[in-house]
Amino acid sequence: MMAPLVTAVSSPRSRLFACFLRLGTQQATPLQLHTGACCTAKNHYEVLVLGGGSGGITMAARMKRKVGAENVAIVEPSEKHFYQPIWTLVGAGAKQLSLSGRSTVSVIPSGVEWIQDRVAELNPDKNCIRTDTGKEISYKYLIIALGIQLDYEKIKGLPEGFAYPKIGSNYSVKTVEKTWKALQDFKEGNAVFTFPNTPVKCAGAPQKIMYLSEAYFRKTGKRPKANVIFNTALGAIFGVKKYAAALQEIIKERDLTVNYKHNLIEVRADKQEAVFENLDKPGEIKVIQYEMLHITPPMSPPDVLKTSPVADSAGWVDVDKETLQHKKYPNVFGIGDCTNLPTSKTAAAVAAQSGILDRTMSLIMKNQKPTKTYDGYTSCPLVTGYNRVILAEFNYSAEPLETFPFDQSKERLSMYLMKADMMPFLYWNIMLRGYWGGPAFLRKLFHLGMS
Repeated sequence: MMAPLVTAVSSPRSRLFACFLRLGTQQATPLQLHTGACCTAKNHYEVLVLGGGSGGITMAARMKRKVGAENVAIVEPSEKHFYQPIWTLVGAGAKQLSLSGRSTVSVIPSGVEWIQDRVAELNPDKNCIRTDTGKEISYKYLIIALGIQLDYEKIKGLPEGFAYPKIGSNYSVKTVEKTWKALQDFKEGNAVFTFPNTPVKCAGAPQKIMYLSEAYFRKTGKRPKANVIFNTALGAIFGVKKYAAALQEIIKERDLTVNYKHNLIEVRADKQEAVFENLDKPGEIKVIQYEMLHITPPMSPPDVLKTSPVADSAGWVDVDKETLQHKKYPNVFGIGDCTNLPTSKTAAAVAAQSGILDRTMSLIMKNQKPTKTYDGYTSCPLVTGYNRVILAEFNYSAEPLETFPFDQSKERLSMYLMKADMMPFLYWNIMLRGYWGGPAFLRKLFHLGMS
């Protein structure tokens, strides 16, 4: 569809990226470790990992080096593992869906046992879990990496509405290609993009597809007939002022319509109507006719966690925000989207958290107190076109925490290449093998490329 972007690269920084394309409550102290009696279990592991997503696979790889592969197991039902950040580009026709997935068995660290089952119950008071098939597994240390749940059904008319054309969602492997189909089939009218009234993973993705769609309309001559609308339940375009200001400029320049505090509550797919509630005026609704609709679904903690002893009042795994150790159960740890860490839920955040959690668990295993602390680092590559990205990086305080020695609030080709080609390579070959602990790794690569 598009000429290889790497041919347009000439700067040293971009050449660095091109080379990669060629490579293809109160915290308990350690001495208070919970040692309640184990339930009668068929299996026991020193480290049990719940979830085979990015956090689970990464931590299993790290723990394998600590305690030996035979002492680590992962509970995960899915046959396939997906690199989901690339779905933004799949939905815009810039990448193939087939590039985003690999078999789960291929990413499980060698020697680590894969228990292909679903977690049905957590019993941290007895140091065990139960699976859907009734299997009971006990552990010495538990890592919870169960991700986040997509709740399409909380929007009236979904998920059955996806059977109709002109509607898609980049958040599901089943619907991401429908986004690209809707984009291609667009003729004239409203192109509507939504953001729900819940926490979501990759909070920048709902607007990334808007920018890409607008760019596609320009490339295909459809822009004069397209009214691009972003309806978000939030009160701001982005949570970090520096990047929000840059995005507001883009919104103004490209004549995009943004409606704040508008939450999608119903889809009438047969009529091509999207119904929104004004959160500032509960009960007041607005119906928008669409020619294209991209939906970001409401999300929540996995059901198994919501009523679990490890969850906070909202259902998220209740961990210390600096060490990732559970606030009540010292031999339980959490990572990624399923936790109540007050930062954005992204794969980059998981990478940074994995390095901290690795160190935390190493010290706990030695009956020492954790020292290294997580500052809330996360990253959101804001794709603003088919060859431009604003790389947002920030901490718990919503302060920029940038990796590179240039202004990352500017749209750059080099950052697009990193998002589209370098990061997938790092994910499959470095992160899932437990060797990528956050932005320091990228800084080293950058300076290596400059030397």
